[in-house]
Amino acid sequence: MSFAVIQTGGKQYKVSTSEILKIERLNNEEGKTVEFKNVLFLNDDKITEIGNPNIQGAKVEATILKNIKNKTILVFKKRRRKNSRKKYGHRQPISLIRITKIFSKNGKLISQAGPQKQITKEIVKADQTRKKQMFEAKKTKIEEHKKIKKTLKKIEAKEEPSRKTKADETRKIQEKEAKNFQIEEKQRVKTMQEKAKLKAKKSDISKKKTIGKKKPLTTKKK
Repeated sequence: MSFAVIQTGGKQYKVSTSEILKIERLNNEEGKTVEFKNVLFLNDDKITEIGNPNIQGAKVEATILKNIKNKTILVFKKRRRKNSRKKYGHRQPISLIRITKIFSKNGKLISQAGPQKQITKEIVKADQTRKKQMFEAKKTKIEEHKKIKKTLKKIEAKEEPSRKTKADETRKIQEKEAKNFQIEEKQRVKTMQEKAKLKAKKSDISKKKTIGKKKPLTTKKK
């Protein structure tokens, strides 16, 4: 963004196009164009120029919008032990200007302001109503979000006991299933042990029978 630094009325101002400034009172009438040739600094998107102290050939054009007085400044003077007090106000005369063009030292136009919008009472009222409507819409959105949160909290509070009861029921069912499974496992282990004992007994009986059926030893005659 291009801008310039100008000097007027013993003060320096940083200026860009389509900007409205308050400066010291100028002797020109309202609506006329003014040229400021005391340009100290110029900045463009590509080039920067520094004055020594001013940039020769560079200038800034502006239009005077109004010649008015600034806000009142209260001045109070007191002398102690003299019973003297003075209070008075001062309104500094100023000019409202709008920057329209910025020229470089070669007379090249750096930046130019667009057309100024006409401000009327109707436009101001429309802007105010639009801002109010936007503010009210934001308020209603926030209130709706709060209501939704409250309803969700109520629903959760109602559902919590039902959830707890369901969880307790499922836990009891799981405990019963675990107990049944343990009982079945014990029974299965017992049956397996009994079967193993029966097999061992049968094997012992069969061994005894085979020993009893063995032929007696016979001696051969010479």
